[in-house]
Amino acid sequence: MKRALAIVVLGLAVLASHAESKKNKVDFVDYVSTLVGSESTFELSTGNTYPAVAMPWGMNFWVPQTGKMGDGWQYTYGATKIRGLKQTHQPSPWINDYGQFSLMPTVGEPIFDVEKRASWFSHKAETATPYYYSVYLADYDVVAEMVPTDRAVLMQFTFPETSQANVVVDAFDKGSHVDIDREHHRVTGYTVRNSGGVPENFKNWFVVEFDKPFEIGLKSEDLGADYAEKGHAGAIVTFKTRRGEKVSARVASSFISLEQPVAVSAH
Repeated sequence: MKRALAIVVLGLAVLASHAESKKNKVDFVDYVSTLVGSESTFELSTGNTYPAVAMPWGMNFWVPQTGKMGDGWQYTYGATKIRGLKQTHQPSPWINDYGQFSLMPTVGEPIFDVEKRASWFSHKAETATPYYYSVYLADYDVVAEMVPTDRAVLMQFTFPETSQANVVVDAFDKGSHVDIDREHHRVTGYTVRNSGGVPENFKNWFVVEFDKPFEIGLKSEDLGADYAEKGHAGAIVTFKTRRGEKVSARVASSFISLEQPVAVSAH
C-alpha cells in the first residue's frame, strides 16, 4: 500500500514538474524582431532586410509591401502606407524579386491601382514575428493577418460592416494572368515578373481560395484601365460583411503547374 502511494505521489510530482517546465518554457523565436534592419533606403543601408513571415527553408516568404511595384526596397520602416501583402522570393533589394504577387483588403469602391488603394498604418498597430504578422489598415478599418506554411500562407481579414469588403489580388505587371472561379470561391493565375536568372518558360502559378462565396468578382480589365496593354492582370472580389466578420484566404503557389497550388489550398 505504501509503495503504491509512493508511486502515485511520485507521478503527481513528475506531472507538476512537467507542467511548471512548460509554463516557464522560453520560445526564443519570440525574441526575434523581423523589423530590425528594415530602416534602409537606396542611399543608406541599415541591413536591407524585410519582415519576412516564413517557415525555415520555406518555398515562399510573405511581406507587407510598402514600396512601389517592382521596388527592391519592398518594406521600409519609415514608410507610412501599405500597398499589399506580398509573396516574395527576394534575396536582396539589389537583386530584386521574382514571381511576386500580392493581396490587399480594401473597403468601398473597388480600386485596383496600387497607389490609390494603399492604406495608412502605424507600427503601434503592427505585430511582426517570423511566424505571424498583423497590421491595422487605418484607411479601411481592417485588420490583416497572415501565418505561413512551407508552401502557402493563411490570411485573415477582419472587416467593418459593409457591402463592399474587397480583396485585391494583384499579379503584377510584365506578364500575368488571372481567372475567377466563383463556384470554388477562388482566384487563380500566374505571374512571370522577374529580374532575370529564370528560365524562358518561367511562371509562378497561384491559387487564392476564400472560405466563403463572394458577391462580385472583377478582373483588372473590367475596371476601365489599360492594364491589359501593360501585361498587368489582377482581380477584385467583394463580400458583404458584418462588423468584425472575418474573411479567410488560403494562398498557395507553384513554379510547375496550377494543379499543385490547387491541391495545397484544398488541404
